[in-house]
Amino acid sequence: MKTPLLTDDVLHALDKSVLCWLATVDGQGNPNVSPKEVFAAIGRERIVIAHIASPRSLRNIAGHPRACVSFIDIFAQKGYKVSGAAEIVKRTDARFTEYEAPLLAITRGLFPILAIFAIEVEAVEAILAPSYRMIPGTTEATQIAAAMDTYGVTPRTP
Repeated sequence: MKTPLLTDDVLHALDKSVLCWLATVDGQGNPNVSPKEVFAAIGRERIVIAHIASPRSLRNIAGHPRACVSFIDIFAQKGYKVSGAAEIVKRTDARFTEYEAPLLAITRGLFPILAIFAIEVEAVEAILAPSYRMIPGTTEATQIAAAMDTYGVTPRTP
């Protein structure tokens, strides 16, 4: 049996992320990176992203069906890069309702989902800020504290 690439750690990081970045290329090989706020995992093999207002991503995936999705915790400064085959799932596709369900839970119907970008996961790589490797004593706690200071954020008290 094949080991799933979307491990518990990857799924947890995806669920905690408020944005992901979808990278595609056009017919001339020019890259495009587009922020997305409506995305979810479908099982352990696929990430789906709502096509709400993404004509360039739509054109690029139609012409070159490969994509990379990155997501990070901006405070911990770590996350994942996921890449694989990409496809456009339209409303007429039998899978549309299944793929749309977790996206509708995010949008609560406030945005029209025109189609869905589905990425079949082929590779997963960790993203880690260089500080973790290059500055002795760097921990997730020190990264979070530094990022909160940089952004002028204070933790909420329950």
